[in-house]
Amino acid sequence: MLKNRITDITAKASSKYLYKCLAPIPFKKYRRRLEYLKAAIPRGLRKKILLLDGDVVGQIEYAPPGVSGYPIIGEQIVVMNCIWVLRKAKGHGFGRLLLESMIKDEKKALGFATIGLEGHWSPWFRRDHMEQLGFKSVDSIEVRHKVKHRERCFKIHLMWLPASKTANPPKWDRQKLLRGVSFCLAHPLYNPESLRMVEIMEEI
Repeated sequence: MLKNRITDITAKASSKYLYKCLAPIPFKKYRRRLEYLKAAIPRGLRKKILLLDGDVVGQIEYAPPGVSGYPIIGEQIVVMNCIWVLRKAKGHGFGRLLLESMIKDEKKALGFATIGLEGHWSPWFRRDHMEQLGFKSVDSIEVRHKVKHRERCFKIHLMWLPASKTANPPKWDRQKLLRGVSFCLAHPLYNPESLRMVEIMEEI
């Protein structure tokens, strides 16, 4: 029988998974991730990994608004930076286990927000995957990457999972969203310093 467990690694500076995601890329403690962790952990950032028979196969990272990797705001909400389960571990409901772990920890949250991508060439952060977890789109923006696949437009959705009937949906800063993200170099919307661009996307 497969054995799984979820471990909070937020305080484990020795864990490489605090600095990297599950993407098959070389591990390194790059400056912008270190700066993000230094600023965000004291203000509520959490990261957990899911182990299956001792192997890391999933992760979830979340934080309060203003500390998360996205320009999402809202009253008494939590913003999920990412949730990821490796393909080899699909079909066991591990994504929902990770989500439930976040919800259990954040009992005072009125709801949870994140992003979902539609029409993007990356298989990660897909809108339909977020919908399978219970999130619904409450806003969207259609954009084009200024460098990659310029001929291809895609949508970024503001995804929302209320935990209370009285919760107000979150909002976001669309202009800041066009800058991309810097907290994870494997993120589909990552803005590398090498591009020297303030905004890596443009609204259609």
